[in-house]
Amino acid sequence: MLIDPKSNTPIYKQIVNQLRDAIDAGIYQPGESLPSLRALAIEIRVNPNTIQRAYEELERERIIESRRGIGVFVIDRRAKTARKKHEKQILNQFRQTLSLALQHDTQPTRIRQLFESALDTALKSATKLK
Repeated sequence: MLIDPKSNTPIYKQIVNQLRDAIDAGIYQPGESLPSLRALAIEIRVNPNTIQRAYEELERERIIESRRGIGVFVIDRRAKTARKKHEKQILNQFRQTLSLALQHDTQPTRIRQLFESALDTALKSATKLK
């Protein structure tokens, strides 16, 4: 990791950007631990508080997670991204179905009843498959 003390970008931001890039490039895999605060601070010759600030920002971005007493680990963002993609597809299908129901003058209470019935049936089917 290379830090440019003359850069207009704060040092902690340089660390955040480089760690994010390393994670995106697969250098650090989901579930893998990152260097400890002290180890990274010694390696790149910065104050441990600077590393702490960088790690806190990456945690806020849900890129890493801190496990007390164990270390800091990369979160599996691919699973989260895939789930969001599927949820977006489901939401679009719901919207299309609702639009069709409303075009045919189906009342909102009836739409809810139909949805509940379909959900119950799907849950029963899913339970039988397990």
